[in-house]
Amino acid sequence: MRRCYSSLALLLAGSGLLALASQLTADAPPAQWPFNRLTRPAVPTVGDTASVVNAVDHFIRAPQEKAGIRPNPTADRATLLNRVTYDLTGLTPTAEEFEAFRNDSRSDAYERVVDRLLASPQFGERWAQHWLDLVRYAETDGFKLDHTRPDAWRYRDYVIRAFNSDLPYDRFLRQQLAGDELEPENPDARIATGFFRLHPEETNGANYKQIRQDILDDITDVFGSAVLGLTLGCARCHNHKFDPLKQKEYFQLQAYFAGILQRNDLPLVPTAEKEQYDRQLGAWQAATRGIRAEIDQLLRPVGTEVFQELVVTLDDESQDALKTPGEKRTPMQQQLALLAGKQIERRYARMYRRLPADRRARYDALQQQLATHDSLKPQPIPTAMGVCEVGPQPPATHQLANGNYLKPGPAVEPGTPACLEVEAVRPTPSPSSSGRRAALAAWVCRPDHPLTSRVIVNRLWQQYFGKGIVATPNDFGFTGERATHPALLDYLATELVRNRWQLKSIHRLIVTSATYQQDANPHDNPTEARAVQADPSNRLLWHARVRRRDAESIRDAMLQVAGRLNPRMGGVSALPELPPQVMESRYAWYPDARAVDRNRRSVYVYARRNLPFPLFAAFDAPDRVNSCPTRSATITAPQALTLLNSEFTMNQARFLAGRLLSRHGGDLKAVIRQAYIDVFGRQVAADEVAFDEQYVQRAAELIAAEDELDADLAPDPLPEGPTAPLALAVVDFCHALLNSAEFLYVE
Repeated sequence: MRRCYSSLALLLAGSGLLALASQLTADAPPAQWPFNRLTRPAVPTVGDTASVVNAVDHFIRAPQEKAGIRPNPTADRATLLNRVTYDLTGLTPTAEEFEAFRNDSRSDAYERVVDRLLASPQFGERWAQHWLDLVRYAETDGFKLDHTRPDAWRYRDYVIRAFNSDLPYDRFLRQQLAGDELEPENPDARIATGFFRLHPEETNGANYKQIRQDILDDITDVFGSAVLGLTLGCARCHNHKFDPLKQKEYFQLQAYFAGILQRNDLPLVPTAEKEQYDRQLGAWQAATRGIRAEIDQLLRPVGTEVFQELVVTLDDESQDALKTPGEKRTPMQQQLALLAGKQIERRYARMYRRLPADRRARYDALQQQLATHDSLKPQPIPTAMGVCEVGPQPPATHQLANGNYLKPGPAVEPGTPACLEVEAVRPTPSPSSSGRRAALAAWVCRPDHPLTSRVIVNRLWQQYFGKGIVATPNDFGFTGERATHPALLDYLATELVRNRWQLKSIHRLIVTSATYQQDANPHDNPTEARAVQADPSNRLLWHARVRRRDAESIRDAMLQVAGRLNPRMGGVSALPELPPQVMESRYAWYPDARAVDRNRRSVYVYARRNLPFPLFAAFDAPDRVNSCPTRSATITAPQALTLLNSEFTMNQARFLAGRLLSRHGGDLKAVIRQAYIDVFGRQVAADEVAFDEQYVQRAAELIAAEDELDADLAPDPLPEGPTAPLALAVVDFCHALLNSAEFLYVE
């Protein structure tokens, strides 16, 4: 089932790379890997025990020793602190953290830093972003209308809480796949089912039978790629061309999701509080029954007109579903009526505009009467966007010829791919649910499942080393990249299960390894010449990789060093300012009234499908339509122009300059030293101080020679002491630091 590794080795041997060829052959995984059941490998022995810290290093050093390669030395403390702070929190170390670590002589000083960062609230904010990329999280529907999903942010906050609390990964998956069935009284479990609501959705379509199928296809594909690391979508139209996945198995997996019914009103309060709310609402409804009945009577003719205008534009099955009374609808009709009903509800919301003048006046008067009873109306309870089951018997799932919903073949029952060697769990129906998703969750979270733990620990490794052990983290199959260290991946996967699926244990194991702590400069390696010849792409990890900050981290780091980052967590998303030219878009938003609300961490920035935040788009943020397992790290001219010319970057330079000058006045040497610690997380060299001091002084002279000073570029706050030209020159200096490669890249 897997590619022929001996042939690959022969190819490499023919090209002269004999050392790497023998290494790949020696480390080839079993023929059925990764579809074979998960077992724990033995930790290899190594000769150079001085270069190992934990088991991770044994797995890395063993193939290095076979190739005659030695690892790089440990990175210096400043580099290490910058690296681990970025990886675990997405931020830069503060000046206080830098000094504390530099002066900590204890043998476990680094481990203490790791534990502090793992326990920080910023850890969840950082690592939630990686998961949100996978599940194509967004707060809008996409397509032409791109309507906002009001409570989508609750799912984002759930993921952040889950990572911060170290919620076991198996329970994390169970809650998302079947939280409504497995933990019905847990508000977080209800929110977690928002996993099934993150797909793009055309809410003003005409064929809701097709839209329903598109949604099911999307859910199945993302489940396969994000959770199983398989390209299931390739089996939608025919048997998979490369992996042992049959088309029938694709639709058997899809059958687990066939009974999903969308909900936007999942209550997030205890049952007793919900019952009290219902009683109060009932009292208000009884008191206002007559008023509301007259309002309904006024609107009914217009509503009938709207319904008749719209329903004839839909497909036949959706028409039948909408025309059938709710209590008589089949499970399929319930789903179609709900999907199509969104368009009708939007039309109903505008019925007032169609009322003639006399009826509109009466409607307004009735609304005023209704408002006099507001004291009886209970305060709304918080609700979430998620799903429930349509009932104990979901609509039938058919194997579709060529994946076409118009060509249904034989009906299929829920089932899992035979190649994974783990039998499916039989669903247990209840009066309100088919039990299918709960059964799927039980299957996925088996301790010996071939893929679940392998896939997630590979994702962790990818974020720390720039590439996963399997470099195609959404594709563990034949067309994906071959695993560089399959035994290590299996060890980490079994270690996760041994540690009760708690991911922080794997995070700690990885970042405390000597492999992670290596220096990035290949010239520092004692066996550089041999290493470059045998392993030019650094597959054996003989030195650390330099990585560019991702889009969100660039923004967060700028706000942080400027002293403007708002640490408030959770809640409705932030609306930062948009560039003036973007405000012409129909999808643009107005920024939050208070600047402090605009400056929250980037994970909280409003995620609109049809208008990504421009800074994020420039730096390769995902499109939020497809699952994104690996972000690109391009180098383009628009990136440089965005940082150089954007008002956002200039403003952060002004605030950074204001902080530095307020602390150190006109002492340029002190300003420069502090700037390097704040922005780069390291001490500045003497020659750098001399060069930068000369630059600032010369810039101040040129500014002073101008007829007018641009007050808009002055530091904020404007400090006392330094001259205006010097203050503006410091802003230029800070602007240069924020545009530098050292700020954008992490060694």
